[in-house]
Amino acid sequence: MRPHASPEAAEPVWGWCVVGVCFCIAVFGWGLGFYGPGFYLLELRARHPWSGVQISVAATFYFLCGAVLIMVLPAALARWGARRTIVAGICAMAASTAALPSVDALWQLYAVYLLMAAGWATMSSTAIAAVVAPWFTRRRGLALSLALNGSSCGGILIIPALVHLTAHRGFPAATRTAAGVMLILLLPLAWAALGRPAPGAGRPGHQAARSPGRLDLLRRPRFWSVAAPFALGLMAQVGFLNHQLSLLAPALGPGPAALAVSCTAAAALIGRVGLGLVIDRLNLRSAAAGVFALQAAALAALALWGATGVLAACLTCGAFGLSVGNVITLPALIVQQEFPPATFTQVISLSTAVGQAMYAFGPVLLAAILDTTAGYRPALTLCITLEAAAAVIVRLQGPGPTPHHSRRLRELTPGRFPRGAQTKGPHIPEPGTQR
Repeated sequence: MRPHASPEAAEPVWGWCVVGVCFCIAVFGWGLGFYGPGFYLLELRARHPWSGVQISVAATFYFLCGAVLIMVLPAALARWGARRTIVAGICAMAASTAALPSVDALWQLYAVYLLMAAGWATMSSTAIAAVVAPWFTRRRGLALSLALNGSSCGGILIIPALVHLTAHRGFPAATRTAAGVMLILLLPLAWAALGRPAPGAGRPGHQAARSPGRLDLLRRPRFWSVAAPFALGLMAQVGFLNHQLSLLAPALGPGPAALAVSCTAAAALIGRVGLGLVIDRLNLRSAAAGVFALQAAALAALALWGATGVLAACLTCGAFGLSVGNVITLPALIVQQEFPPATFTQVISLSTAVGQAMYAFGPVLLAAILDTTAGYRPALTLCITLEAAAAVIVRLQGPGPTPHHSRRLRELTPGRFPRGAQTKGPHIPEPGTQR
């Protein structure tokens, strides 16, 4: 291999194989761990005398535990490797999903959600970004977009399948079938594809030991300029998605409501692919502001016309869904562009943890509003406000390095930048150089 060959040149085929496997992991990770809690809420309320707030508090506990586990994910990946860590997470997700129908008390639901949180942390965007990113440099944005498209497919495939299986075979058979299919499909794929180290993983720019500490990152305004707006946007997004079936089913029925969920996920797939084709040529912060604005407009349309019929619900949910996938993809791309390569895994894991800790309260907050107010418009109004605030905050920080500067960052040895180097955007020193 030539001394300065890029990861794409070194492993052009295997890197895309890793993308394909991560796509499959995302299908089940998001289908069962992200979109799933909204479906579980509906079924658990039908099976137990629990209120929506009680079940939503358990969902908040689930996402908070996931946030804590995501913060320690980089250390787990460094110690045990991607293959062992993600395989263990797949097993945890399967076991917790299969155990949900056996829950008889609220404390048992918390125990199951704790196990599910371990699965979610190792199948989330942080894990996928950490696995995919070292394989690519020039086409990292496209590779991450393709791998994370599995999250949209999870909503398209998993939720309607669970609804169908539950209607015909019952909730226990539906969850256990989903868990079994996931194990049969993902375990051999993950074990075969994730054991080979990426060429980029051995370069100094990807050494976890050179990453900054969490407290150091939390003191940086640029870190919060990424973490805060996406935390607000995800709080609105997760809160809405968690209650989407409950919001639409009373007016439309379970089947049409599930169809609207599928339209949301299908639109997320289309939106992520469309933006992924041009994302490397866009100002990422402007794109993020547009994504949040589109979601706010779609929720406003849903509040006005969503319950008037199936077509209106599908159109408004589809418009909202166009941005769902990009809210998940854009943080990793902004971090990759605006922070030195050595900090990528640490920054994206902490940013994701902050976002998840924030959006963990989305389901219970919306549940409280729904239980104390008439109709769903007050809950949607809160989501619209959060989306609008996110659109403003993400543009308060100036744009980061240009694509040319991002390539220059990857060429430089981690540490101090050369004297006289001219860059666009602030100079962010490597760990150990900041005083």
